[in-house]
Order: sequence, then C-alpha cells, then structure tokens
Amino acid sequence: MRLGVAIVGLGDRWESQHLPAIRSLADRFEVRAICEQVSHRASRAASELHAEAVDGFRVMSGRMDIDAVLCLADQWYGTAPILAACDAGKAVYSAASLPACRDQLDYLFSRVESSGIAFMAELSRRHAPATVRLKELIATQLGRPKMLFCHHRQPQPSEHARRSVRTAGNDNWDLLEMVDWCRYVVNNEPTSVVSVRHAGDCPDDNSDYQMMNLAFAGDKDSATRAFAQISYGQYIPSSWQEAVAFRPPAALQVACERGIAFIDPPTNLVWFDEAGRHQESLESERPVDESMLLQFHRSTMSLVRRMGSLHDIMRALEIVDAAAKSQQTGQRVATRST
Repeated sequence: MRLGVAIVGLGDRWESQHLPAIRSLADRFEVRAICEQVSHRASRAASELHAEAVDGFRVMSGRMDIDAVLCLADQWYGTAPILAACDAGKAVYSAASLPACRDQLDYLFSRVESSGIAFMAELSRRHAPATVRLKELIATQLGRPKMLFCHHRQPQPSEHARRSVRTAGNDNWDLLEMVDWCRYVVNNEPTSVVSVRHAGDCPDDNSDYQMMNLAFAGDKDSATRAFAQISYGQYIPSSWQEAVAFRPPAALQVACERGIAFIDPPTNLVWFDEAGRHQESLESERPVDESMLLQFHRSTMSLVRRMGSLHDIMRALEIVDAAAKSQQTGQRVATRST
C-alpha cells in the first residue's frame, strides 16, 4: 500500500539522498505536498514529483490525503511540524533536529506517545549496511564485542553552522548518535561513563574535542565487560581540507571474542579472524536512506506501534548528560540502567 506523504524541509541532502530514496520507493510513497522555507525550492521539487507546494505545514498535516509527514531538514520552525502531525494523527519520519534540552525532548516524547502515531528518527549509523552486516558477524563469526573505538573528526564549523548545528544540550548530534551506535552494537546498556573535553579557542565554542568511555555490564551468559571509547573532534580549521582528510581512523573499530572489525559507514567493512582478512562487498546493498524509509513504511503500516528510535535518542541523551557531569566533576558517573 502506498502512503500519501507530505515533506517538510528539503535540506542539503535532498538531491543526493532523500529524493533518490523516495523515487526508488515509489511503490510505497506518493509525495503529495511539500513545505519548504525557500519557496522556489518547494515549487521546483513539487513539480518534479507532481506534488503541490504549500506554505503552511499545519494545514498540510491536516489534509485527508496525507498519511505521514517526512521532516527532512532543520528549518526555522523546529519541531512544530512534528507536533502538528501529532495533532492530526499522522505518522512522522524525522531527519531534522530534535529538542536541545531534556525538558523539551520529554515534552515531545509525551506528545508523540499520547497521539498514538508511528514515529521514526533518522539514526543512519545503526541502519548502515556495514552495521547490519557487523551485527550478523557478531552473531555468527566474531562473538561478543569486548572493546569499541568510535571516532569522528570533522572541520571546525563556520559561524552559520554553529548557529544551526543539530545539538543535544551542549553536545553535537553526531556525538549523541555515536553513543547510540555503540549501544546498538554491544546490544547492552552502559552502566557508567567518564568523559573529558578540551575547550576551544572561540568563546562561543564549548569544546573542540571530546572523549568519553562507556563501561557496559556483562550479560547473563557472560561476565565479560565491554567498554566503548568515543572521540569527537572539531579542532582542524575548515580551510585545511587536506589535513581533515589525512589518515582518518576507522569510524568504528570493534574487538570481539574471535576477531576484529573496522567500519566506515555506510558500506565499508573489513574484518579479521584466525583465517586472516575478509573484505565485505556491500555496495550492492540497499542505500541507508532507502532502508530507513522502508522501515518507516513497515512501521506505519504495522498494527504494532513502534517508537523505538525516540526511546533510543532519549537514552543516548541521558548518557551524554552523564558525560557532561563527568567532565565537570572529573569522576566516573553512573548511568541509569533500563
């Protein structure tokens, strides 16, 4: 069954990622309306998809021919389209920023929960083909993860990017998603975190480098404790493009009971065991944006309501908040178990 969808916000990834994914899933989604703060972009995209360009997301959400709302970019109205979709009883797929503080996120969660809608937030790292294959290898070849080393290095943001960056409290959205990624790979909750940060030179910056160490409890079948080290840096000027790209470490390195894997999402996976090196070819797998939209379609059509991604984001935010407390106190901080 095709879902009639409304798109709110096009963003920088529209042409390269979201539009190809929507076109590939034309048997699942029919775009019927587009709302974008730059009107000529809305008109052009609507013309390409034989949809209607509209000015107001509230009226659009209330239309009878709209089944779901795809929030694909950060724009001036923040989470208001999600709340409007809750009022209209429409499912929501969100690739845009979520609230920057716990109270706002709790309010959004309560609104989504009380509305009864299906909700999915875009967590691309956990849905990447390389991560999906890694989870299969953990179950069949590599065994339980023991140590994870998660890295992300990017240029210092411009002034405009500092004002519009997706954040969770004082921390970058990427850091929050990295925490979620480690939780997903380990398939367990961390029991404590210790973290440090280096303050940036610009007064408006909270840091140009952060590191946190998550300790995971052993599961019921094993007393082995896993830990994850997460490092996130923005210490190289954006004009130094060659330096930014010079010898970056793997985005995720996972040492398991019977081998080790190196991941650079979405499709790069190399792993080693006693037999030697194994290079996985994942280029033919479904693109991650397409895979996430397909999962959203299934969730929307299912009689079983799913809000897992919002739970995951809230849990990751709790851990990031505990890391901030550790940075202030210089001590390891216990995290709430679930």
